[in-house]
Amino acid sequence: MNRPLRVLVNGGGIGGLTLATALAERGHQVDVAELREQLEALGVGIIQPSNALHVMREIGVLDDCLAAGFEWEVLTICDPAGATLAKIPQPRMGDAPSNNGIPRPALARVLADAAVKAGATLRFGTTIGTLREDAHGIEAALTDGQVGRYDLVVGFDGIGSPLRRHLYGEKYAPEYTGFANWRVTVPRSPEVRGVVMSSGNLNAKALLTPISAEQMYLGSVFAEAEDFRPDPERAHEQLRERLAGFGGPIAEALAQITDPAAVVYSRISQVTVEEPWHVGRIVLAGDAAHASTPHLAQGAAMAVEDALVLAQSLDAEDTVPAALAAWEARRRPRAMWVQALSRAVLKQETGTATTPEEDELLKVGIPGAAHVLVRPY
Repeated sequence: MNRPLRVLVNGGGIGGLTLATALAERGHQVDVAELREQLEALGVGIIQPSNALHVMREIGVLDDCLAAGFEWEVLTICDPAGATLAKIPQPRMGDAPSNNGIPRPALARVLADAAVKAGATLRFGTTIGTLREDAHGIEAALTDGQVGRYDLVVGFDGIGSPLRRHLYGEKYAPEYTGFANWRVTVPRSPEVRGVVMSSGNLNAKALLTPISAEQMYLGSVFAEAEDFRPDPERAHEQLRERLAGFGGPIAEALAQITDPAAVVYSRISQVTVEEPWHVGRIVLAGDAAHASTPHLAQGAAMAVEDALVLAQSLDAEDTVPAALAAWEARRRPRAMWVQALSRAVLKQETGTATTPEEDELLKVGIPGAAHVLVRPY
């Protein structure tokens, strides 16, 4: 692109702030519209695998992420009793570390600071109200009364994306998978120096993920009715009941949970936008276009890859439409592969029947997927 662009990013989450930084560093004028009234991040912590850390290096915040989190190199597999079955070294992309666990609020602060430092404008308590596109750009009216003209509008506005509804109505509403994620932050056990995964013949899997020197989170996925919600008075007890067959470090982590409010419960849904992710100068990215189950720990990684590749595509192409077409050609196969394998692993781990296509994907497995995803994209 031979001129600076005006870009509106709807959504100030991980992907949106990464894009804002990448574009502002390249001299583009970027506004980020975030519906929340202030910078905050829901949930507990996330894993940044090596491909995500590669993106963090590219936008200049890798050291900040590592300082705020817990870098690790080895995945430990245990049986339900806690006995170690295997220790699997994790691959690296280039010179980025293998993995980093980080609290979501800490990552939000790192990315927001980087976006502002690069020159992006963050607007809280607002979202897109109306859009009018013509041959020369898009006029966007925000719900806080701000009106502006933009060369590009990007929807990093999550699995419930209002921008996706603007483009496609309810055609691609989130699909509940029948499973939900239970997570809770606890003090890190000294022996937990990387992800510890316990599974067996209990039709369940539990993970411990270090996210700082002091903290780790316990996570587990179970089949749950769509209308189920944990009891606010005994959510910690309900989680204990579901993981009653586990011993070792999982049981030790469970014993530390005394506050039901500390338990974070989220239904696992999926979105697959089968039509183009871009229409004119409007583009969907991250969970708005391709939300996956969490079984490869690649949801946020796919979002930040989307962001970096979009910035690179705008560098390489002469027009916005050409850049969006080139971006989607690079991103769709990889994101859809992650989504398909993540869903297959979910079905396998919970005893749900898989298709022949999913059986082929499962031959790659979680360790194999890590090696696939550190290849250049």
